[in-house]
Amino acid sequence: MRDPLAEPSDLIRSVSRALRVLESVGRAPKGLTVKQIARRCELTVATTYHLVRTLAYEGYVIRREDGTYIVGLEVADRYRELVTAFRGPPAVGESLRRAAADTGYSHYLGRFVGGQVAVTAVAEGPRSPYLEDLVPGFDEGAHATALGKALLATLTPEQRFRYLREYGMRPFTSATLTTVEALEADLAAGDRRGMQLELGQYRQGVACAAVLVTPDKDIERRVVLACALPASEMMTSARVVRAKLLTAARAIADGIAAEN
Repeated sequence: MRDPLAEPSDLIRSVSRALRVLESVGRAPKGLTVKQIARRCELTVATTYHLVRTLAYEGYVIRREDGTYIVGLEVADRYRELVTAFRGPPAVGESLRRAAADTGYSHYLGRFVGGQVAVTAVAEGPRSPYLEDLVPGFDEGAHATALGKALLATLTPEQRFRYLREYGMRPFTSATLTTVEALEADLAAGDRRGMQLELGQYRQGVACAAVLVTPDKDIERRVVLACALPASEMMTSARVVRAKLLTAARAIADGIAAEN
């Protein structure tokens, strides 16, 4: 939801409208007609027609034989570029894949992007349950994932309170922590443990652990490493998981430092 009060004085309306059209088409995998797009974006049909033709020419939408429009392949290209930029230098991606291959667990990198917790890279492992929501992009459940907790733990209590007030504490499962007080106690326990942890708080039967890779005064340069595994395995292997995470985190930190 865009904040009307934050609208820039030099906003270019045609660009804003084109992005609204693209977003509407993206939310409708079965496709939309120009009239449907116009209605959803609260635009005239004539304006929508011109915007859609421009987006189609640039490859961001595709017109099908039935007259409906779907997202074009240029969007996929921009996504791949985003993932590459998020992942960082090749050595980081290699370390992430090595950790997933060594343990069999899916591994994730995360950092703050624009002040919001984001998953920036993923290497899937065959022993981990598939988590379709944990892909490169913003993490809507920062309070319920170990990756999110590891980043939130780097904030001051006041910063965390503002973050949670803005993004909320949605209950993903019956085990999800939904109060600031409970989360603060959980983060403190994670600090003492040397690893942030969650058991079934994001997905029933799944556990996640995370450690800090690079601390930094700049919030946007803080990086964390997490892995996901069956909750039953975490109950018996927490120390091994922590040791392997720390080893992988050091390799990733070296890769980041080499680029800088």
